[in-house]
Amino acid sequence: MNNESVIRFCFFLTVFIMIAVWELLSPRRTLNASKSRRWISNLGLTFINPILVNLLLPLLAVEMAIKAQQNGWGLLNNYTLPYGLAFAFSVMMLDFIVYLQHVMFHAVPMLWRLHMVHHADLDYDITTGLRFHPIEIIISMGIKLSAVVVLGTPAMAVLVFEIILNATAMFNHGNINIPLKIDKILRLFIVTPDMHRVHHSVFPSETNSNFGFNIPWWDRLFGTYRAQPSKGHEGMTIGLNQFREEKRFELPWMLMVPFIGKTGNYAIGRRGRKSS
Repeated sequence: MNNESVIRFCFFLTVFIMIAVWELLSPRRTLNASKSRRWISNLGLTFINPILVNLLLPLLAVEMAIKAQQNGWGLLNNYTLPYGLAFAFSVMMLDFIVYLQHVMFHAVPMLWRLHMVHHADLDYDITTGLRFHPIEIIISMGIKLSAVVVLGTPAMAVLVFEIILNATAMFNHGNINIPLKIDKILRLFIVTPDMHRVHHSVFPSETNSNFGFNIPWWDRLFGTYRAQPSKGHEGMTIGLNQFREEKRFELPWMLMVPFIGKTGNYAIGRRGRKSS
C-alpha cells in the first residue's frame, strides 16, 4: 500500500485520457458552452480537492482500513469470512453507502447547497464527474472513513473500490455515444452515461433520480430509477434552472455558490417550498 497514491493516479490518468478521446471521436451530445472555460474551472477543483483532503484529514480510506485491521475495529475484523467474500461484501457495501450519501446530499438543504456545484454545470462531460465543492469532498471522505471503520473492510478492497468509483464517475459522466442496444445491457451491471445523464436534467423530478455512480441496482431497488429523460438525451437541458449564466464556470463562483446561490426546488427536503 506504499504506492497507493501512484496506483490511483495512474488509473485516473489512464481512464481520463480514454474517456476524453472517446468524447472527441464519438460524442453523445453537442456541447453548448465554452469547453475550455469549463475544463479550466472543473479541473481546478480536481486539483484543489485532494490537496485539501490531505491537509485536513490525518488518514485516508486505505490507511484507515489498515489501522482498523491493526486495532481489530469493525465487523469484518471481528467475524471471519473467506477473503473473497469479505472483499466482495466490502465493495458492495461501500457502493451502497455512496448511493445513500448521494441521496442525503439531495435531501438535506444544507448539503444540497454544496452539491449544487456539481449540478450547476451547463454541459455534461468527463469533467462534470470531477466537479465537486471541497467541503462536499471533505464530508464525503469523513463518511467513507467512518464506513471503513464500522465495516472493518480489507485495505485492498478499499483501494479497489476507490479506483472503481473514480473510474466509473468519469465513465458515466462522459459525453460518449454508446449504441442503445449495448447501453440497455450495460446498465444492468453498471451505471452508464445515458442512465446518469438523466440525473443532471433541469427538471427536479429527473434530478432526484438515478443516484448511483457505479452499481445500478440500488436505484431499481429503492425506486429512484428513471430509464430516460422526458425530452430525450439530445433535447434535454443540463444543469439547474437558477444558474444559467456562463459565469457559473468560473472557479471563484463555484467555491462561493453554496453560500450565495439559491437552492431552487431541487433539494428533496424543500420540494414545494419557496427557493432560498
